[in-house]
Amino acid sequence: MPTVEVTDLKDGDFLLDVREDDEWQAGHAEGALHIPISEFVARYGELTEAAPQDGRVNVICRSGGRSAQVAMYLVQQGIDAVNVDGGMQVWAATGRPVITDDGKPGFVL
Repeated sequence: MPTVEVTDLKDGDFLLDVREDDEWQAGHAEGALHIPISEFVARYGELTEAAPQDGRVNVICRSGGRSAQVAMYLVQQGIDAVNVDGGMQVWAATGRPVITDDGKPGFVL
């Protein structure tokens, strides 16, 4: 499974958050696209519309398990996708901002 470290991500890299709604509402990375894994197949078109045509899809969840499943599925569909190792837990631990929908500081649930 292709993976990327949180520290290797740059501002502006495309990020797909596959955590559930309550996790997202507690806090997420600014600019991430949110499609919960439980709705992923039904909402797949949202990803293909939003993802960069020639760029990579960095898939993130809380710790890396769910995002690994989605990243593997995307690779099978011919999409350049990688799992963000350690997920939002590592994202927050490395000091990356975690915000709520209204832009206030959030937390990883």
